[in-house]
Amino acid sequence: MKHKVSRRVISLRWVPFICISFFVLGAIFTSRSWEPSSDSGSQLISQRHRDHELQIVSDDCDHKKKATQEKDVIDQVLKTQEAIQSLDKSVSTLQKELSSKRTSQEAETLSSSLAGANPKKKVFMVMGINTAFSSRKRRDSLRGTWMPQGEKLEKLEKEKGIVIKFMIGHSATSNSILDRAIDSEDAQHKDFLRLEHVEGYHELSAKTKIFFSTAVSRWDAEFYIKVDDDVHVNLGMLASTLARHRSKPRVYIGCMKSGPVLAQKTVKYHEPEYWKFGEEGNKYFRHATGQIYAISKDLAKYISINQPILHKYANEDVSLGSWFIGLEVEHIDDRNFCCGTPPDCRWKAEAGDVCVASFEWSCSGICKSVERMKIVHEVCSEGEEAVWNALL
Repeated sequence: MKHKVSRRVISLRWVPFICISFFVLGAIFTSRSWEPSSDSGSQLISQRHRDHELQIVSDDCDHKKKATQEKDVIDQVLKTQEAIQSLDKSVSTLQKELSSKRTSQEAETLSSSLAGANPKKKVFMVMGINTAFSSRKRRDSLRGTWMPQGEKLEKLEKEKGIVIKFMIGHSATSNSILDRAIDSEDAQHKDFLRLEHVEGYHELSAKTKIFFSTAVSRWDAEFYIKVDDDVHVNLGMLASTLARHRSKPRVYIGCMKSGPVLAQKTVKYHEPEYWKFGEEGNKYFRHATGQIYAISKDLAKYISINQPILHKYANEDVSLGSWFIGLEVEHIDDRNFCCGTPPDCRWKAEAGDVCVASFEWSCSGICKSVERMKIVHEVCSEGEEAVWNALL
């Protein structure tokens, strides 16, 4: 049996109306869902403006913070540099003090080892008279005038602390007739200081170093003097002059000069290393003339310790002056160390200004000193008692 299915059919005239209604509703819903409101737009703009301002403030803070950090770093670097410089100065000062102390201790050790079992004798001054094998007559001219002999020489050392010795090395040939002649002369007068040095005119710089080193090893003196054997000396005035400077640690006393550097090979005082002193025609640095000069204990010790590395120029007095360049040394220019022979020394004595030493520049000593030393002594001498009365 067949059943009929009932169907509810919507009238065709309602279909268009329904479609239009759904379209309108969909349009209204879509418009409300996607179209932003004016309030939301304003909020979005404000939010973006605030974000921009915050970004600017943040960037400005970051810039200021970075600048502050850079300034702090620079300040810290400057403080570090100042601290390093201060530390460098402190280290430099300590190094100088340590070097000075070490130098003093090494000098004492060296001197003690050289002296052996015999302790060094403390004296006021040690004078080394530079002489040569051929200068016997010059030595005798000094022994007969201003240089005490025999018992007086010994007494001068014991009572006044003044040591005077002729300094000489040895010949190139061992135990030669020249060396034996000096040995014989020394046995007679007992006034020589023998040096470990081969004699030669062009070796005066080396001889000077060895003299100071040898003297330091044998005597603990306040001053060490080098003088040539053709110079007249007033011992009392020399000792009194040195005594006025005994409180100074490093002194270099003499007639200071600055002669020309001679590049010509044919002249007497030719300087082979003239190029070291600058352009041709330049002068040497200030240094004491070689006829006579004195140095204090510390400088003599300095020479003794550094002897192997001290450079030797052609001229001995230039060499000595060069060794003190760069050191804290007081150069004392005393013109009484280079008086002329009569009548110059007599005029000064009459004016109450007795000379320490007299010689003639033209001869780098007293011309014909063997014949004239006695005449110069008679006119320029301070008197035999002056050295004994000198207040040291």
